[in-house]
Amino acid sequence: MAPKAVVLLSGGLDSATVLAMAQAQDYELYALTVEYGQRHSREIHCARAQAKARQVAQHKVLHLELPDSRASALTDAAPLPPAQPGSAIPATYVPARNTILLSLALSWAEALEAVDIFIGVTAVDYSGYPDCRAAFIRAFEELANLATKAAVQDGKKFRIHAPLLDLPKHEIIRRGRELSVDFAMTSSCYNPDEQGGACGQCDACVLRLKGFQQAGLVDPARYA
Repeated sequence: MAPKAVVLLSGGLDSATVLAMAQAQDYELYALTVEYGQRHSREIHCARAQAKARQVAQHKVLHLELPDSRASALTDAAPLPPAQPGSAIPATYVPARNTILLSLALSWAEALEAVDIFIGVTAVDYSGYPDCRAAFIRAFEELANLATKAAVQDGKKFRIHAPLLDLPKHEIIRRGRELSVDFAMTSSCYNPDEQGGACGQCDACVLRLKGFQQAGLVDPARYA
């Protein structure tokens, strides 16, 4: 019987690639998508499409209300600020987002009697978020093995897999292409239009476009 794995699936190209990587390792896939008040629903639609394409055992979409939507430009109704590459942690940082997402994934994994959790963070081509670093992943894995019945009583050992952690965006794209990821059905933009067209201007779009260019490929996403 294949081991079970919970995969955090946002609908972006990173998480779609991680889902394909987990499938290639013969895990039984349980995809978890969290709608936490993002500015748009395009990535949720893409997450559903990726889960269907990979024929996951189950795909959950959880709806979560964060304590203060004004704390991040991704959840605030105010206009999105322009991209500021190389600056301090940007306004699009969502307070403790990956801690919250991994906690939800851990809860589901323990209920499923699974010990493997996949997340698509990268510490190379990213916007400077503190919860996308190796130190954070190690710390959360330690927490998981201190704070769960499965680990403390049953002796199981949770593993947090972050296979993209040390990969630049163009290598992630090449890896996804090798695994037949449909990048047209992924969404990276922080501020797409009403039809889901990417803005081409935000941090995420800039990193994505640069990645495809360096990979020698054309981005199949639709831009406004």
